Amino acid sequence: MKLQKAKRHQVKLRLGLSGASGFGKTYSALLLAYGITNDWTKVAVIDTENNSASLYAHLGNFNVVSLNEPYNPERYIQAIKLCEKENQEVIIIDSVSHEWQGKGGCLQLHEKLGGRFQDWAKITPRHTAFIDAILQSKAHIITTTRRKIDYSLDLGQNGRTKVVKHGTKEITREGFEYELTVNFELINDKHLAKASKDRTGLFMDKPEIVITKGVGKKLIDWCNQGISIEEAKKEIAECTTLEGLRHLYQKYSNFRKELNDLILNRKQEIETLKSMIIEQKEIIQPKNMSQNGINS
Repeated sequence: MKLQKAKRHQVKLRLGLSGASGFGKTYSALLLAYGITNDWTKVAVIDTENNSASLYAHLGNFNVVSLNEPYNPERYIQAIKLCEKENQEVIIIDSVSHEWQGKGGCLQLHEKLGGRFQDWAKITPRHTAFIDAILQSKAHIITTTRRKIDYSLDLGQNGRTKVVKHGTKEITREGFEYELTVNFELINDKHLAKASKDRTGLFMDKPEIVITKGVGKKLIDWCNQGISIEEAKKEIAECTTLEGLRHLYQKYSNFRKELNDLILNRKQEIETLKSMIIEQKEIIQPKNMSQNGINS
């Protein structure tokens, strides 16, 4: 445990797009992705929406992974790992709603176990593993989420129960939005969007916008501010002491997962070099030599 000054590190974006059917979630996600990478070949779509991403093939040469039922968390994780293996810079998950409410998704898995409260002890870890795969990915992640009208039964002044509409609600487990860097809600079929969550400060409490590749460019520019992993790698490569490596391990704590192997390899190099220097000293100055010359 160590108290240290807060520093801004470069991060991977975790973006959300939610909206009703026909509001342009897939199209907007693709424009965001292109704005981030400026290279369609580095964009992959995990498509659970009946190949809807392929309708926009004219935009560019992006990649698609078709994911059909069952929509269990493990199959989503497998698709994410596949995209990472192919070095895709942006992964669009279109949509995450199926992992929660689709055939073979978490709600159906829970129901098959009996639908009891204690049955969530078996389902929650599986859903958490899916969220972790998103948060720990080495790629930028864009998720789309369906929305539905949210109702409640309230008691009126006359004592009668009435149905009250509370706007719309995302179809995924509650709290998912808080894991995101920015969450855009598409509010109409003109692709107009507002930010319901924004850690960047670029869009919150500002007028609605239309999602374009320019929005993606703004986000990647924000993301690239601060300390980069490339700077960390350079410092590790130039480090010559074990104490220095320990310092860098603490300094770049946000990148520990990515830098762990590099630090261990550099540690071995430093230790090997140190052993070679000791051996050379012993050859140059053997034990039968004194500081003032050769003993008679």
